Amino acid sequence: MSIEKVRAYFKNEGLEERIQEFDVSSATVELAAQALNCEPCRIAKTLSFHVGERVVLAVLAGDAKIDNKKYKAQFGAKAKMLSREETGPLVGYDVGGICPFAVNEGVEVYLDQSLKRFDTVYPACGSANSAIEMTIPELERYSHSKGWVDLSRI
Repeated sequence: MSIEKVRAYFKNEGLEERIQEFDVSSATVELAAQALNCEPCRIAKTLSFHVGERVVLAVLAGDAKIDNKKYKAQFGAKAKMLSREETGPLVGYDVGGICPFAVNEGVEVYLDQSLKRFDTVYPACGSANSAIEMTIPELERYSHSKGWVDLSRI
C-alpha cells in the first residue's frame, strides 16, 4: 500500500516510471546496495526520530551514522528513534521502506550533509523492495525537506 502512495505522488511529478521494484528485499542499506548493484554509501537511508512531540526524518548516506553530539546540537534533544510499531502510523511507512516522500502531515524531513558528496542517491519508495535514483537537487525538491543538517559521522 505504501509504495502506491509514493507512486501516486511521483505520478503527479512525472517520475512514476523511475521507481524501481525488486524481487528481493531492499530493506537495509546492504540489501538495497545489492539489489541496485551500487555502493552502500549511495543508499539514502531515512531514519525516524521523536523530537519532543515532533516526528523527524533524517536522510543520510548509507555509510553514515548519527553523531549524538551533532544531533543534540541541531535538535536540542538526545536522539530517540521511533519504535518499529509506531513508525508506520506516525510516518506513513513501515521500517524497511521509510522514505522522505509523501510522508504523513506534520512529519519534518531533513537532509544530511553526508549525501552531498554524490551526484545521485537511492532512497526507498515506501516498501521494503523499492528505490528511485535521484539527483541531490531532486531529493531536495521532492522530499520537501526543511533543509540541510550535519548530523552524521562516517
